[in-house]
This record gives sequence, C-alpha cells and structure tokens, in this order.
Amino acid sequence: MAHCHGMALQMDIPAEARKVVLAGNPNAGKSVFFNHLTGLYVDVSNYPGTTLEIAHAKLGHDVLIDTPGVYGISSFNDEERVARDIILSADLVINVVNAVHLERDLFLTRQIIDTGVPVIVALNMMDETARQGIDINHDLLGEMLGVPIIPTVAVRKEGLDKLVSSLDQAKPGYIDPELQQKLNQMFNRVGSQAEALLVLEGDPAVSKRHGIEPGADREVIYLARREQVNSIVERVTKTVIGSTSFSAKLGRWMIMPLTGIPILLGALWLMYQTVGVFVAGTVVGFTEETVMLGQYEPFVRDLVGRAAPVEGIPGTILIGEFGVLTMTVTYVLGLLMPLVAGFYFFLALFEDSGYLPRIATLTDRALTNLGLNGRAIIPLILGFGCVTMASITTRLLSSDRERRIAIFLLGLAIPCSAQLGVIAGLLAGIGLSFVLLYALVILTVLIVVGTVLNRILPGHSANLLIDLPPLRLPKAENVLKKTLTRTWIFIKEATPLFAGGALIISTLQLTGALSLLQRAMSPLTVGWLGLPPETATAFIMGIVRRDFGAAGLYSMNLTPAAMLVALVTITLFVPCIASILIIFKERGRREATIMWVSTWVIAFTVGGLLAQLLDLTAQRGDLAAISLAVAGLVAAFMATAFTRRVA
Repeated sequence: MAHCHGMALQMDIPAEARKVVLAGNPNAGKSVFFNHLTGLYVDVSNYPGTTLEIAHAKLGHDVLIDTPGVYGISSFNDEERVARDIILSADLVINVVNAVHLERDLFLTRQIIDTGVPVIVALNMMDETARQGIDINHDLLGEMLGVPIIPTVAVRKEGLDKLVSSLDQAKPGYIDPELQQKLNQMFNRVGSQAEALLVLEGDPAVSKRHGIEPGADREVIYLARREQVNSIVERVTKTVIGSTSFSAKLGRWMIMPLTGIPILLGALWLMYQTVGVFVAGTVVGFTEETVMLGQYEPFVRDLVGRAAPVEGIPGTILIGEFGVLTMTVTYVLGLLMPLVAGFYFFLALFEDSGYLPRIATLTDRALTNLGLNGRAIIPLILGFGCVTMASITTRLLSSDRERRIAIFLLGLAIPCSAQLGVIAGLLAGIGLSFVLLYALVILTVLIVVGTVLNRILPGHSANLLIDLPPLRLPKAENVLKKTLTRTWIFIKEATPLFAGGALIISTLQLTGALSLLQRAMSPLTVGWLGLPPETATAFIMGIVRRDFGAAGLYSMNLTPAAMLVALVTITLFVPCIASILIIFKERGRREATIMWVSTWVIAFTVGGLLAQLLDLTAQRGDLAAISLAVAGLVAAFMATAFTRRVA
C-alpha cells in the first residue's frame, strides 16, 4: 500500500490517476526513459525544502514522477531523502537497473521491493552486457525477485513500448521471511510496510514522524540484503572474458591525469570554438543584432510609441534603455537563449556519451581543495557561458555547503562568455604580459577565496561517489530533447527575473537614483583604483549586464596598467542583475546579501591593491607584471598547501 507522508510536490493529479515513479541508481538511464515516455511536455518543481528539481508529467491516464539517482532510500543526503519520500507515495515503481552493474543496482531494487510497493524492473543496457560478454537470465531474475523483468536498450528505444504495456503487471516482490516477520510487528505501530522498513533501518526522519526510536537493525538488514543480491547475481549471470574494447581503453585514458587533461583541454577547446566563437559571434550576431535590435525593437518601439510618449514613464519602463519589452526580450531571446542552448547541447553530449562523469572524476582532487568535488566542474564550466544558468545548475551538487561555495565562486571569479569576449578584445591591445597577469590574478582569487570558504564553513566536501558508465556515441534524439527541455526551463525561470531587474534599473533611472549611485562610487573608482570618474558608470552598467560594464571601458583612454586594474575589478565585481536575482532565489535573502556585499569588497580590495602595487613601479609595465605574477603564484601555492595540511 502506498503511503503519502512527505510527498509535497505541487501536482495536479486526477483522483483516478496512479503515481508511477521512476527510480534507479545514477547513470542507469532514467532520463532516457522519462523523455521517451513523456516527450517534452513535462513540469519541473523544486522539491519542498530543497533545491532539487523533480520532473513529472502525464503518462496516459497516470502521472509519471522522476526521482534523483540514488543507491538507496535513506536519509544520507538530499537525493536519498527526496527519492525516499516520492517512492513512499508511489502506486507503482519502474525500477531502472543498469545490467552492466547488476550486483550494485539490485541492492536498491531489493530495498524498494521490501517497502511492499508494486515494482516492475527495466533491465537496461542489455546491448552493453552483450558487448562485454555478460549473459543475464532475466527470466530467472524475475522469478527470484518476484517482479516482472523487461530487458531494454533505452538509447535505441528497444523494450520501452513493452515496458509501458506491462505496467499493469507490476506487483510486490518476494521479501525475506525473517524480515517480513519484523515488518509485520512494526506495521502494527506505523500502519505502513514502507515506513516500517525505514524505521527498522534506523531512518531518523521517518522514526520521528511516528514518535518511535530509530531501529538498530540497519546493519543486519543491509548485510542480509547484500548476501541475497550476491546470491541472485551469481545464479543469473555468466561472464565470458573477451578482449578490452577501444571505448573501454579510452574511458580509462580520460580519468588518468597524463592523458585525461589533454583530452579535457581538447574537449573544452572544441566547446569554446563552437559556443564561445561561433554561437557567441555568428549566431548571437544574427539573433541579437539583426533580429532583435534590427527588427524586433524598432517594431515594438513604434507600436508602444503610438499609445504612450516614448520619454514618459510608461515609455521608459516598456521601451527605454532598460525596457521590459526591449532590453529584457532582446537579452533573453537574442543573447542568452543561443548561448544557453549551445552549452546545454555540449552538456547533453558529454552526458549521453558517458564523458561527463569522467570529467568529474578527473577534476575531483583539485576541486576538493576548494571545498567542492568533481561534480562542481559542471557549473564552473557552464559559468563561462552564463553565470545565471550555471548558478541554477549548482542544484546538482550533493550538499548545501558545496552549493554555497560554488555559487559564490561563480558570482565572483567566473566571467560569462559575453563579458569574456569584451575583456579579451580589451586585453589584446595592452600586451601579452598583462593578459597573463589578468588570468593569474583571477585564478589566484578563485583559489584563495575557495580555500578560505573551505576552511571557515562548517562541514566537509562530500566524497565523489559517481558511476563511470560505458562510453558510447550519443544519440541525436536524446541530445536534442535534453537541450530543448533544459533551455525552455531556463527561459521560463530567467525571463521574469530579468524583467524585474530591468524594471528596477528603469525606476532608478527615472528617479535620478542611478546618477546618485554613480557619483557615490567615485571615491572608490578615482581615489582607490586610480581610474577616471566616468568608470563609475561602467560599474553601474555592469550590474545590469556584465559585458555592458566591460564594454563601457572601450571609449576611455586608459593606460595598460589602468586598463588591467579596471578589467580585474569589473570581473570580480557583482554579477549581472539576472544572476543576482537567481542567487537570492537559490540562497535566500540573508545569505545572498552577504554574498553580494562580499563581491563588492573583494573586487575593490583586489583592484585597489593591484593599482597600488602597479604604482610602485616607475614603468607600470613588465616589472610589475613579473613581480605580481610571482606573488600570485606564491599565494595560490600557499593556499593550496594550507588546505592539504588541514585536511
């Protein structure tokens, strides 16, 4: 019997509809099942009390609900707690099992069966088992588990239609008689077999819900379950050892530093050439300049201008410099959408091919020094496309501590592609030594701030527990569906936030507060940074859009040293208004305010110190660059070494 405690997703579920839940280990292929069964017509909600996104959609007369990939349903992390609550509310569970890792995945299968919920197992990646010489008797497996087994190859859509047509055959599986006796005794106290199991396994949240002390049988139950799984796997599988395939060798090369780093650099170079050069240049040049600025904005201004004065309050808010109907729409559709789609396309390629978990494995050791683990490489890479989007993707990190560190580092030290393009153009005109110094200063700030956060924030970075699925050629349909779905979700989230930001800036402009802010910043920009007064305007514009701030420096006649100071400061300065609003949404008002203020302090502190050090040299040139480069390297080395010592 399904139990609904803890299930609080806001979903419109008809009374007669069943809740069909997808569950499985990470990288078992659940997303392919979900996309095939539902298409693009899905809803995504944050699970209450977490930043985890849960997708749900109609499946015929039923509702299909996805869950995070987990190895068990307990209270060890947010993913397990959410998966536990959703499975406890299910009418039936589709358990997706990676046939290549049967011994590992069946532990979760057995645990779900022990809850008493009806189960049907999709035995996925059967093509890969054949390639590796693994023969699985799925009929015998079904007999031993007591539930239907449907062999599938999700990426080829093999077995998926049979799975859907077999949902009515889902049933509770076989439970160990000794465990069943314990469950029956606890059932009388909690009224649910699923919650009786979790109380016995010592789940504190479920036990507290019923006012019962957590049970002490977890180790006994887990050990018995592991022995059952080992026995099942031994009986249903036969392995024929064959030669190692090239894909297996390539997969190993990808996680070894000597070969993995060059492969990663090559992949990032390809992504940069595609997204940072082609999309940011050619595609955005067409969508933003030709379509939005050349066609859309003149049309909207003419249309609104017929009904309201262009210089009036309504005109300024709707079609002014920061207009809701002009800048907002142009920014979201003309600039952000192509860049977001480009990065999500590469993310889907990396995911579908099995390369993404290998990137996480390769970078795990370095990111651990910053209080993160290898998973954080995903939002950090995405940040070079769009920090707003990358801040949202920090939801995939396994702990709140890691999400806090990652969001702060993204807002502080990762320039988005639009800003980076402008900065690259400005750096090209001041010499190679300043280009290298710019990169070194930003990298040093990233390392030092990450190290400090890792030191002062309570807790530790989570260990990287990640599957390394077999490498395979990505399927075009899967990649396109993931790209379109994620891009659409991003646009729905970003558009109202950016429209609100545009409204705020327009209001500041109408009231004269924008000019007051510019004058208030002059002591910092002129007195501390040694820059012309008009650079205050560039910083204010940088709040609206990061590249606006950098672009504002183009018309200024700055020395190479002053340009370097301005570019370092404006990179570390607060992210754009859309990113700020996302940070407030993700981290809450108090914490986001601390982050926001901290970026101001760090940006102007580093920029001012850089200006003072450059001023110590008569030439403001190569000597300063060399001395500061050495200082930066020493600071980065000391910070990293200190973290390793305390670890």
